[in-house]
Amino acid sequence: MKMVSRIALAMALVGSVAMTGCAYNSSSSDVYTASQAQREETVRLATVESVRGVKISSNNGQPTGLGTIGGGALGGVAAASAIGGGNGSIIAGIIGGLAGAVAGNAVENSVAMKNGLEITVRLDNGDLRAITQTANGEVFQAGERVRLLSSGGVTRVTH
Repeated sequence: MKMVSRIALAMALVGSVAMTGCAYNSSSSDVYTASQAQREETVRLATVESVRGVKISSNNGQPTGLGTIGGGALGGVAAASAIGGGNGSIIAGIIGGLAGAVAGNAVENSVAMKNGLEITVRLDNGDLRAITQTANGEVFQAGERVRLLSSGGVTRVTH
């Protein structure tokens, strides 16, 4: 019964980690939150100076810890289950837990990364601005005219 409880706990932790990946925090020019919809935006015209591919971390570089905890629990249970009883099982569980924690943290960090674009534009008044947003398939090239849509501290670059 004790093993069933451990497996259930590990599965619950892994499930919560998986659900964390479902939370959607977008910096795409195509995605608006409900509070951003139907708000007036300032529109400025500009010319693209340069475009650079970047990575955007949706967790702001701060893992939640769920990947580490879930990976550690799953690794510990899996390793302890694979080795017989006694001290060997305990040591295997500890080693498996540590390895699982490292792997879980790495998975959480890689899932949080999205492809983005840093788009540097020159406004018609000569000022330079750089806007970073999630890559959504829209292609920007140096020399082309674009629109900057700004509202509430959020600026998007669109055609």
